[in-house]
Amino acid sequence: MQDTGTEILKRTESLFMRYGIKSITMDDIAKELGISKKTLYQFVENKADLIKKIVYQHIQEEKKEIESIRSHANNAVEEVLALAKYVVQALRQMAPTTVYDLQKYYHDSWKLLESLHQQHVYSVIRENLETGIRQGLYRPDIDPDIVAKLYVGKTFLLVNEEVFPLRDYTRERLLHEFFLYHLHGICSPKGREQLEQYLNPSET
Repeated sequence: MQDTGTEILKRTESLFMRYGIKSITMDDIAKELGISKKTLYQFVENKADLIKKIVYQHIQEEKKEIESIRSHANNAVEEVLALAKYVVQALRQMAPTTVYDLQKYYHDSWKLLESLHQQHVYSVIRENLETGIRQGLYRPDIDPDIVAKLYVGKTFLLVNEEVFPLRDYTRERLLHEFFLYHLHGICSPKGREQLEQYLNPSET
């Protein structure tokens, strides 16, 4: 029963990622899953409950992916670049309206996503900053707590339609600029050399 519930969440999340949230009905979801609406409602109370469960599961899966990335990185700079690649790939699979729909029509789920994301990303980035300082790749004078909180705040700014409307900016372009802005601001001379080696491997 639990496996079936997990499968429902995963496949429904895939639908939302491809087509947005608002346009997909519970009838569409039941049809896509090949089950009746009655069966679907055995797992969730309504669409809002379904979305909240998807958000929570998404964060848990994201945590696993990020921990895997971190465990394979050779240093702090490589870790940030690998995280950037992961985020860009994830956004390529997401319809432009998905975040907007979540913010506008399912505010409780958006606040849950914000809260869980904020806690986890802050922890990951703070640890990365502390590691980078120890490795001599980041400036020793930066405050990991403050910079990690600035990082988290900027990630939410990137999905703010009033600041960066999708008609004018792609999320991929925004993320590219954001990660380079972040790294150039925190890297020591040694870290910048490392960064250039990753960005321009043919020149090294």
